Amino acid sequence: MKISERLKKVPPYLFVELDRLKNEKKEQGVDVIDLGIGDPDIPTPSEIVEVAKKALEKKEYHRYPSNLGSLFFRKAVADYMKKRFGVIFDPEKEILALIGSKEGIAHFPIGFVNPGDVVLCPDPAYPVYYLGTIFADGIPYYMPLTWENEFLPDLGKIPQEILEKAKIIWLNYPNNPTGAVAKKDFFKEVIKFAKKYNIIVAHDAAYIEMYYEEPPISIFEIDGAKDVAIEFHSLSKTFCMTGWRIGFAVGNSFLVSTLAKVKSNIDSGVFTAIQEAGAYALNNLENIVPSLIKVFKKRRDLVSLELEKLGYQFIKPSATFYLWVKTPKGFSSQEFCKKVLQDVGVVITPGAGFGKAGEGYFRIALTVEEERLKEAIQRFSILQL
Repeated sequence: MKISERLKKVPPYLFVELDRLKNEKKEQGVDVIDLGIGDPDIPTPSEIVEVAKKALEKKEYHRYPSNLGSLFFRKAVADYMKKRFGVIFDPEKEILALIGSKEGIAHFPIGFVNPGDVVLCPDPAYPVYYLGTIFADGIPYYMPLTWENEFLPDLGKIPQEILEKAKIIWLNYPNNPTGAVAKKDFFKEVIKFAKKYNIIVAHDAAYIEMYYEEPPISIFEIDGAKDVAIEFHSLSKTFCMTGWRIGFAVGNSFLVSTLAKVKSNIDSGVFTAIQEAGAYALNNLENIVPSLIKVFKKRRDLVSLELEKLGYQFIKPSATFYLWVKTPKGFSSQEFCKKVLQDVGVVITPGAGFGKAGEGYFRIALTVEEERLKEAIQRFSILQL
């Protein structure tokens, strides 16, 4: 038996050695602190859970759900987009429920990419952008996100021959792993660029509610975005609902309907009881999210202050619950992360795991309790570099 050629194109899993070492340390009785995974440790707010419990009792929800998403959920999304960003979407034509935004992101290229087509992917980035491209037999073209350019892609550096083959450009702001936030001027440039080269803009906005200062914007706050764009949202990070698997896509009706066509042949939609909980969460965002953000802000400030004292270089993030930090001189990202785990039992993520341009950095996820973060930083302070 042989695996497919497209699966052979998937890069090796960089974290295998770190996972092996982590398990080895645990077996040795080491108290390992895991700052590697972007999965909030805070339980889903109880009021959302209570709505889901009651929804589970509704017998009509025990059948196949609407593949597009229940209309009540899509209306809740439309209300959220209008209230938060001042943009109006038709819940019947421009909104689609997703089994988490990851699923929608992975499936989206199938609707538009033919063998040999190019997809513009940020680097470093969430791997699903290029993996979805590979599974659609497309060719990823990597756009470096650099410290010097505020972790925004330099569209002017993309070769003309690439632009002529490009079908989609992936963006992600607030950004994982760098924590960068894009402003209106950048999104205006992107929309102009996309129209000039007939490229679809796919914006992953999973962290758009995980911010500490000025609220990040939706790409649809820019005139003309609906002509070329689709935006992916997730309830996972916003409401600490990673295990629930619910998100949504909004945007150009043709892009949304094409993704819906792909999904209708692959999955059977989001369980309706979870959609009811999701609709409640969106309708009550202002009452639920601030207390969650307060926790992560305190963690960000704590870790940032201590890392600065230790001499690490990074840009304090105004959004996401990640810190993107330069590795000390003399170490590759994987070497440094392996040393930290080996010497002091703390798991951090090597930047190279997010792409070639991630080399020279490591990512810290603020997804453990404050006391554990204090302990992790204390351990950093005794590293022999």
